[in-house]
Amino acid sequence: MRNKKSRGLFDDQFRLEKISKVKDPLEKLNRYINWADFRSIIDQAFRETEPSLVGRPPFDRVMMFKVLVIQKMYNLSDDNTEYQILDRFSFSRFLGIDLCDAVPDAKTIWHFREQLKNHAIFDQLFEYLREKIEKAHLIVNDGSIVDAHIIEVPRQRNSRDENGQLKNGRVPEDWKENPNKLSQKDTDATWLKKNGKNHYGYKNHIKIDQGSKIITEYQVITASVHDSDALEDLLDESDAGKPLWGDSAYTGKRCARVIRKFKMQNRTHKKGYRNKPLSEYQKNRNQQKSKIRARVEHVFGYACQNLNGSSVFRYIGLDRIASSIGLQNIVYNLFRAVFLIEAKNMAIRL
Repeated sequence: MRNKKSRGLFDDQFRLEKISKVKDPLEKLNRYINWADFRSIIDQAFRETEPSLVGRPPFDRVMMFKVLVIQKMYNLSDDNTEYQILDRFSFSRFLGIDLCDAVPDAKTIWHFREQLKNHAIFDQLFEYLREKIEKAHLIVNDGSIVDAHIIEVPRQRNSRDENGQLKNGRVPEDWKENPNKLSQKDTDATWLKKNGKNHYGYKNHIKIDQGSKIITEYQVITASVHDSDALEDLLDESDAGKPLWGDSAYTGKRCARVIRKFKMQNRTHKKGYRNKPLSEYQKNRNQQKSKIRARVEHVFGYACQNLNGSSVFRYIGLDRIASSIGLQNIVYNLFRAVFLIEAKNMAIRL
């Protein structure tokens, strides 16, 4: 049996160096992201709850935001996030926490995330990051692609009558009389049948820059809302003159009017109908368009493989789901921006 060596003075440093050699993604984020720039936006959520001068000082809010980034990257619950920060060298280094420092507990993490949700801070953080990426000339602005991804949530075991009331926008009376039961019921999520499979939850509807694959806008909608219904909310005046790519969900007169309203070039797929199939020319054009439109699938693929975007989102209600999806889109843009900076060998920090 190999003898155990005694602990050395620099063993922690050597361990971190080994973690760096295997390309720690969190270290890369710290290298290229100026986290302090987000402080002024995050602080807006705490103006009404400024701490008193007595008691334990609060945790740094930028550090707490980085905690949420870790949580989204590794699909961790609040309790497991606390444990993993205590357990992992890489997490502690990313957050700037030493062994002698206190670690935020699960309730503190929950409260911080709720404050950001209640003040719509995730939307502001997303917009601010997008502006920083654009100022760094990482967005190509050569066209946009739109698409939506289904976000599954735990399915509700409701009766037929209860589902009927929810569909009509009413909450069952016995739920109102039982607050504990109502708090566990998602009254916002809806059903969608796609490719013969039933889905329950929401959609992450995004617009990406064609050249850079940066998410430039997003909307969170319920699963039953058709993709075309959210198209207008994704577009703005800055899209004028650019091509818009999308699958056949964005075909039809209604979407065509929206695209013309924003003075964009319509590059969406054509759709065949009963007794009116696509011509060979239209099929070939759709195949050509797919070579560009498919880039949006890379974004969803990254979210599913690296940000656990394919997992069931265990939050209840549209507000919390929207915050979680917004954070996912923020984390994706952070890593995509870092990839572009390295690929172009740019000496900048966002």
